[in-house]
Amino acid sequence: MFRKLHSNRDPRDTLLTEINKEFRPYIRKAATGIRGCVNSHPRFLFAMMVINIVLSAVLSFTVFRRQPPPPKVARPVTNPVGTGFGQIMRTGEKLKRTLMLKRQIDSLTAKKQLSAADSLALEKALDTIQKFNQTAP
Repeated sequence: MFRKLHSNRDPRDTLLTEINKEFRPYIRKAATGIRGCVNSHPRFLFAMMVINIVLSAVLSFTVFRRQPPPPKVARPVTNPVGTGFGQIMRTGEKLKRTLMLKRQIDSLTAKKQLSAADSLALEKALDTIQKFNQTAP
């Protein structure tokens, strides 16, 4: 196992106390400046606080008002089993047609010479296969 590490630091010294020691002069100087400003201009600061409160209230009721959520549109209830089964049936039909066209293309390409009718049938079958491939999801 690992050796136990021993620390010789004072347990009262924490990160917060060290940061406080480091920045204490700056915090005191800022506090003195703010206190002097508040003591020299109390009416102005009070008026600014009241203006901020009033402005906040006005903006919260006008500009930053939340819009009500849009009404939910009711979806038509569909039968997932029926639509899923129909989709499976359509896919099966497409597959049957594709296999039939593939057999037709294979039989035509196996011939040594093609007649004009064979060429047209081959071209039509290839176009149909290409359309199936483009419309397939």
